[in-house]
Amino acid sequence: MSDCKHSADVTRRLARISGQVNGIREMVQSGRPCGDLLTQLSSVSSAVTQVAKLILTEHLEHCVVNGTDTDETLAELKAAIDQFAKLK
Repeated sequence: MSDCKHSADVTRRLARISGQVNGIREMVQSGRPCGDLLTQLSSVSSAVTQVAKLILTEHLEHCVVNGTDTDETLAELKAAIDQFAKLK
């Protein structure tokens, strides 16, 4: 697989998600209602999906467009799409 460089936006979003997950853990420990937890978990799930879309877009823009071996590039793209499809 090719080495793709990811944007600062990916790193920033992942840091935010990490903070959200830590907040959810604290909510669990403090006995917050299940509905509140589910709302926050839904938010994290959506945020992870958005990061995955961003990474897939970056993969298309940088790794696929600049690929030199067509067969290898298509195989990498298919693998990336397969991984993205597993998110939901």
